[in-house]
Amino acid sequence: MYLNNVIEAIGNTPLVKLNKVTEGIKGTILAKVEYFNPGNSVKDRMALKMIEDAEKAGLLQPGGTIIEGTSGNTGMGLALAAIAKGYKCIFTMSDKQSKEKQDILKAVGAEVIVCPTNVAPDDPRSYYSVARKLNQEIPNSIYPNQYDNLSNSAAHYETTGPEIWRQTEGKVTHYACGVGTGGTICGTAKFLKEQNPALVTVGLDTYGSVFKKYKETGVFDENEIYPYKTEGIGEDILPKNVNFDLIDLFIKVSDKDAALMTRRLAKEEGLFVGWSCGSAVYGALEYAKEHLTEDDTMVIVLPDHGTRYLGKIYNDDWMREQGWL
Repeated sequence: MYLNNVIEAIGNTPLVKLNKVTEGIKGTILAKVEYFNPGNSVKDRMALKMIEDAEKAGLLQPGGTIIEGTSGNTGMGLALAAIAKGYKCIFTMSDKQSKEKQDILKAVGAEVIVCPTNVAPDDPRSYYSVARKLNQEIPNSIYPNQYDNLSNSAAHYETTGPEIWRQTEGKVTHYACGVGTGGTICGTAKFLKEQNPALVTVGLDTYGSVFKKYKETGVFDENEIYPYKTEGIGEDILPKNVNFDLIDLFIKVSDKDAALMTRRLAKEEGLFVGWSCGSAVYGALEYAKEHLTEDDTMVIVLPDHGTRYLGKIYNDDWMREQGWL
């Protein structure tokens, strides 16, 4: 049996038990290891779905251009789908993203435009604004906008949720996931809560992001927004894919705790994962220590692969510069 192209390899990623980093914690802790997707991240799922839905709606014609603001992983998923389907790609990204991510996107044929991080989302220089402007200027182009495009959540409702339910034989009681665009956590949680309404969804946020306070108070507090280093989670906007009703609580994780846990996952579990994976595991285990019983099964999504962060958290010199080693 063979696949007709690389995008047919998306999905059906393994669920792996965590054994060392979970010492002293009751219950079973399982990791959904999304770097087994061909683009090495969870974003392959929604990238393909956004393109296929755009094709069905007649928004994307043969030879068209896909323009997206990305922290790297969505771009990779879109680029792989574009190669298989014959589209061009232009990606905007903020300058805090690792150089590896820019180089990887160029390697798969995309044009990459780097924009400043520390400007407001509606500033014309922001990576959101630049992507929208290019979309207006380039004919036969689409701007999928992963933040507000509900195909993002739908991809996980259709694939990630059912996979977790099947792989745990319906035993999953807790589901933990980092929150950025909100697609992975909310699409998956929607499916799992339909099967088991008692399921608890734990959203992992970062310091410098608005989600936790907004969930708890309903207030969008601009004082919560400040620069942070972790890539791929947290936001200074409220994406339409974030359905706060599906997320029971948020836990914030610092850049340092996330980075150190990411390195532990590589050394102690053999899971060479990305930075936000450390955020997800650190925060999920903080919750598990207090709340899990022997009978519980928690699934944590590990979104991407360590190759994206070789110059940062896997670089001892960089870690020392941050004061984290």
